[in-house]
Amino acid sequence: MAQVQYRVDEQSAGQRLDRFLARQNPQISRSQLTEAIRQGGCLVQGKPEKRPDLRLKAGQEIALSLPELQTQLTAEEGPVEICFHDQRLCVVNKPAGLTVHPCPSCPQGTLIQRLLTRFPDLASMEGARPGIVHRLDKETSGLLLVALDEETRLAMSQLFAQRAIHKEYFALVSGQCPEHGECREPLGRDPQSRIKMAILPEHQGGKPAHSQWRRLWLSADKQTSLLSVQIHTGRTHQIRVHMAHVGHPLLGDKLYANQDIAAKAPRQMLHAHTLSFRHPWSGEELSLHKAPPPDFYHTALRCAHQLQKVVITGNPGSGKSSLTRLLQKQGFATFSADAEIQKLYAQGGAVASWLSQHGGSAVVSDKGEILRDALFALFKSNALVKRDLEAMLHASVQEDMRNFFQEHAAETAAFAEIPLFFECGWQNPSDFLTVCVFCPQALRFARLAQNRGWSLEKAGTIESWQWPESKKAQACDLVVDNSADQAALADKAKKLLDELNLRRTITYQRTSQTLARLLGLNEQKNGQ
Repeated sequence: MAQVQYRVDEQSAGQRLDRFLARQNPQISRSQLTEAIRQGGCLVQGKPEKRPDLRLKAGQEIALSLPELQTQLTAEEGPVEICFHDQRLCVVNKPAGLTVHPCPSCPQGTLIQRLLTRFPDLASMEGARPGIVHRLDKETSGLLLVALDEETRLAMSQLFAQRAIHKEYFALVSGQCPEHGECREPLGRDPQSRIKMAILPEHQGGKPAHSQWRRLWLSADKQTSLLSVQIHTGRTHQIRVHMAHVGHPLLGDKLYANQDIAAKAPRQMLHAHTLSFRHPWSGEELSLHKAPPPDFYHTALRCAHQLQKVVITGNPGSGKSSLTRLLQKQGFATFSADAEIQKLYAQGGAVASWLSQHGGSAVVSDKGEILRDALFALFKSNALVKRDLEAMLHASVQEDMRNFFQEHAAETAAFAEIPLFFECGWQNPSDFLTVCVFCPQALRFARLAQNRGWSLEKAGTIESWQWPESKKAQACDLVVDNSADQAALADKAKKLLDELNLRRTITYQRTSQTLARLLGLNEQKNGQ
């Protein structure tokens, strides 16, 4: 049985006994130390003390006996990626899913047991976690520093205590995180759950914690942010708790995120990508970087997916509906504003109700039907009624359009036929691709007379309520000429789909390259 002695300094005054001893013995788990105290293995001022939560005073003498708390470690075979090593220390790239050191729930198959095969001298160090001076959660990947002798372990522990080691992590979080930010909330064990940490005031046992981030990338739908997070303290679950606290939990975090966010990734999306420090013996400034594993990159790429929202517009009689039907036959989801308007105009529907309440009862029959000719005349004579009714209709259609695109968010492309897209002022959002179906006015008016029975006067009046066709075509991203027959339009539809597919491919490649660059994947590939 070994006995070690400590003297409480001014900085440690007020700390709990178990936490003070844990800082002095990082190679021993907190639970083992707590058990040693409760079993009478600790003396404070020469008297047995069995209370782990005793608050210490400066100058107190503490003696701790450790009766066989260590576990004999056995070397195990297993891959270990060594990023740097010399005779005194090494830095490894820990894969996600690998526990750092043995614990009651994971006595074998840990990183330290694999390292024993590569560095047998680790076995001469005491404790169940020889050489470990900091940890990464099981599901967190990235750079981990391991001391190869006791003297180096103590030196590195001192550097960590002085916050002289620079650590940065990649984190994929939910939502549009601010470009820069920090969280300084203290952390402690969650009073309601022993497996969780929580924001806890220092007077209730919380420890100071400081996380700082910068946003590297934001997905097009603003639902996912890629961050580089620097931690100035090394509290358990620090980044996970701090990011959840500020409203941006990590994707895949089953402990601190809700079910939907946790389901977006196979694990918590956290990777320690940078570790910088001064070598305690050579004095060399070391700065190591490691790109994240494939699951991190592919999760980011999946989150970058965005439905290609295509709006088809044009003037009356241009053939918008014909093009939309051709696209629907190709298996794409389509939406028609005119169809939604017709539902609102149905007998006894929203339009009839609105007109009856706003001085337009003369254009509504006793059965609740809209008298179209009377309504057209009302629009010509009363611009205010036309404006207010259209505002109600457009708001309803816009909401239906949003729901339509949301319903098909997982698909590659979806098409919405919106004749008055520009007139309604919906062109401001940058996430739409607009396609104008163009046809000379004379031909359009002839088609309207033949197919809908519109008079020249009616066609001209409705035309005047819309943007000129040249202005609408100029405002769109793409133009489809429909001045020929149906066979020609079908050919144009195929060419349109080819162009849209090309644009999706270019967008995907650009996003893929951007993420690879930000995550350092290109440098890693070149380095290999």
